[in-house]
Amino acid sequence: MGKKNTGTSVRCWPDNKYFDSPNIPNELARILRSKAVLLPGITVSLFTEKKDGSRDTQTWTYPDGLAGYLNEQLADAELVVPLFKGDKFVTEASESFSQGEGASWVITWTEEGGIARESYVNLIPTPSGGTHETGLRDGVFTAIKSFVDLHNLLPKGVKLLPEDLFARSSFVLSAKVLDPQFQGQTKERLSSRDAVRLVSAMLKDPFELWLNEHIDYGKKLADLAIRQAQARLKAAKTVVKKRASGVAVLPGKLTDCTSEDVTRRELFLVEGDSAGGSAKQGRDKDFQAILPLRGKVLNSWEVDRSELFGNNEIHDIAVAIGIDPHGPTETVDMSALRYGKILIMSDADVDGSHIQVLLLTLFCQHFSSLVKHGHIYIAQPPLYRIDVAGSGKSKPPRKFYALDEGELEATLDKLRLEKVRETAWQISRFKGLGEMNAEQLFDTTMNPDTRRTLKVDFDQIEADTKRIMNMLMGKGEASTRRAWLEEKGNLAEGDI
Repeated sequence: MGKKNTGTSVRCWPDNKYFDSPNIPNELARILRSKAVLLPGITVSLFTEKKDGSRDTQTWTYPDGLAGYLNEQLADAELVVPLFKGDKFVTEASESFSQGEGASWVITWTEEGGIARESYVNLIPTPSGGTHETGLRDGVFTAIKSFVDLHNLLPKGVKLLPEDLFARSSFVLSAKVLDPQFQGQTKERLSSRDAVRLVSAMLKDPFELWLNEHIDYGKKLADLAIRQAQARLKAAKTVVKKRASGVAVLPGKLTDCTSEDVTRRELFLVEGDSAGGSAKQGRDKDFQAILPLRGKVLNSWEVDRSELFGNNEIHDIAVAIGIDPHGPTETVDMSALRYGKILIMSDADVDGSHIQVLLLTLFCQHFSSLVKHGHIYIAQPPLYRIDVAGSGKSKPPRKFYALDEGELEATLDKLRLEKVRETAWQISRFKGLGEMNAEQLFDTTMNPDTRRTLKVDFDQIEADTKRIMNMLMGKGEASTRRAWLEEKGNLAEGDI
């Protein structure tokens, strides 16, 4: 067979019995186009047949691969520097990475206009990003920071952050990772922790070499990042000035962060002093604050607002956040808010779930504006850790974390498919956050790049949510609650 008659044709007809619409979804076109981007030289065509016998045709081919695609996406933009493209893969297995792992990339920066960012893992699109994108940012930022320090370009009083450099970046990243772990069934976000180090290691040295070979381009990038940092610092000072008067004395057990940028600052409400100690040691002091909670907070569903501050824990939470208790219909001055994200971090057991419910009750009833504006999150610590012994140079030792029994079994099934002996892995169960050391707690539950969180989002606090919360938390709803438990109790998964 020759060049003109090779390839594969697939025909499909969406069945109305299973699909909402017989039309071919746009998602299919995006996936097909991505294959042409990731496999330079091949041509991918999509023919959409119509009832009248005609058909629409879409064809994609990118001889220049990632670079050709990004150039197309930024055709109308003025680039600050030319495209930096490259690829690097592990040629020999080591303790850190397996043979064949690595990445291909193309990245550039623009002064204004739209930006384009796409990433893939083993040819699978990851529209929600993940740890491979974090590795790209880490490698590029480390290289540019070294360049800035080498040439003494940073003005006094300015500290560069990764977001300063990446605010105007566009890139396409294709990573190759052995045994990738994804978040969710749709595989939209990579969660493999080793991918951060892998992509960073592959990209850092080539980019640093490119910067020093093209010093003018390096200085343009440094200037772009420095201007972004100065704008960020100016905005932060403006916010601080608004809040300068009448600041309450912060709780003594609050371990605050140093950043003045409210959008970056995070407050962790941590169950227990033991976990609070690990969180303080493992946190990023720049933007993460810790407030340990002693015991379970008060059920505040039917507590009058004037009585809330009689509870020490609720008092400390309110003062630390900077927002006073309020009702669902009240207008609240959000400029006093001290943290962009407030994360509830409790043990992955029944008591931890109870603490989550009590805190959600507090926020839903007395701090509803925080919920409506998307500031409240639930951190999800893992329940299990799986350590897999290495098997020679080709398979270094690995570790996996599982949120629950289902994820644990899925991980073990994956290892069995790899023909890993059952004696080669060891399973540890975390009884609570306090059992994790600082590094484990940060890596699994606090690191924005590798943690898993749930955003609390009540579409209609004053309607259905309020009715359900009243049934669950109301003091006079015991009989209704009992009937509900008798009806729904078989759905609960006991962790005893």
